[in-house]
Amino acid sequence: MSAAADSEKGPLSLQNVPATILKPRSFESVWLYGLLALLFFASLLSGCARSAKVDAAPAPVVAVVDVTRHDLSNTLEIASEFEPFQEIDVYAKVSGYIQKLYVDWGAHVKEGQPMADLEIPELEQQLQADMATVHRSESDVERVSEELNRASSTYKVTHLTFTRLQGVQKSQPGLISQEDLDVSEGKDLEASAGVSAAKDAIAGAEQALAAAKATLDKDKALFAYSHIVAPFDGVVTRLYEYKGALLPGGTSSNIGTQALCRLSQNNLLRLVIPVPERAVPNLHLGETVSVNVSSLGKTFSGKVVRFSDQIDLQTRTMHTEVEVPNPNYQLVPGMYASVEIPLRTANQALSVPVQAVQPGSGNKGTVLLVDASNRIEKRDVTLGIQTSNQVEIVSGLKENDRVIFGSQTQYQPGQLVAPKAVQAQEMEQ
Repeated sequence: MSAAADSEKGPLSLQNVPATILKPRSFESVWLYGLLALLFFASLLSGCARSAKVDAAPAPVVAVVDVTRHDLSNTLEIASEFEPFQEIDVYAKVSGYIQKLYVDWGAHVKEGQPMADLEIPELEQQLQADMATVHRSESDVERVSEELNRASSTYKVTHLTFTRLQGVQKSQPGLISQEDLDVSEGKDLEASAGVSAAKDAIAGAEQALAAAKATLDKDKALFAYSHIVAPFDGVVTRLYEYKGALLPGGTSSNIGTQALCRLSQNNLLRLVIPVPERAVPNLHLGETVSVNVSSLGKTFSGKVVRFSDQIDLQTRTMHTEVEVPNPNYQLVPGMYASVEIPLRTANQALSVPVQAVQPGSGNKGTVLLVDASNRIEKRDVTLGIQTSNQVEIVSGLKENDRVIFGSQTQYQPGQLVAPKAVQAQEMEQ
């Protein structure tokens, strides 16, 4: 058997070389022995080169983010529309024609500012009659007062005369007849009755005067309603009638009659928000909230001022109102706005981007931690508040730890990687 045939049967090694070849008997055999040795060492070197080439494969580059501290706030965003703080239709108390009109569409008025004057001729005549009645009643009071004075004087004289005659009869019986004494007593009683009648007349006259003054005051109050004034600071959002039109009195019997205008208080607006049941425990009166108005591209500050304190059984929401000051009238009722109601907050909490966490059941999750030797370690974490882009790490990580940002399925624990620090905003773009 030849050496060439042996080499075809298996890998080249010293064990496969026949013993007769290993013994150097001549120059040719020595030359053949050296050739086989060179081939053997060449095969070893090529095998080592191939294994070195496999081990030198580069580690994959992974995006990592640091575990840092942030102020986190979990909010609930609800859309609503602005409403005036209060809005009414302005009616006339008494019926009359519009003599002067001081307002128009969009007019801004202050509380107590005139809006219109009504012409009411019959009420002016009634006022004159009332004043005449008051003057007559005052004269009657003066007249009966003089009668009372006269009756009092008469009673004083007659009573003094009767008292003297009665005293004389007691001291000197028989000096004055009984008839004179009885006549004097009768006049005394008559004068006393005159005084009482005069007092009753004064009381009646004073009551009539009071009634006349009350009627005058009532008609004056009604006549004051001929000057229609603004009940509060507001804006005339609609004008129903103009100069010369007849405005009927807005009493309860004809409440459906035409009003003068509609007045809205727009310097303070309100947002009515249906807050879901799950967020009700986090509502607090006086809490400041952010109000975003997309049509203006601005954010305003509002305050939770009132809520119904009862859940609507049909919608499972609670009526909540937020007041938004509007001193410059930038906001207009009817505009849409979104309100951010803070539910939970955490100051300087450990957090990572939400893309770095694989959520689990409840408040649990997992992250891929890149350790100091750049190898991957799977770490279980406990989660807290989650915002739109950050999630709080309650336990499982510490500050400045590096975690993989993005998908975790393509990496395995213990794998060697080349970490590259990135910002979460860069990966989102």
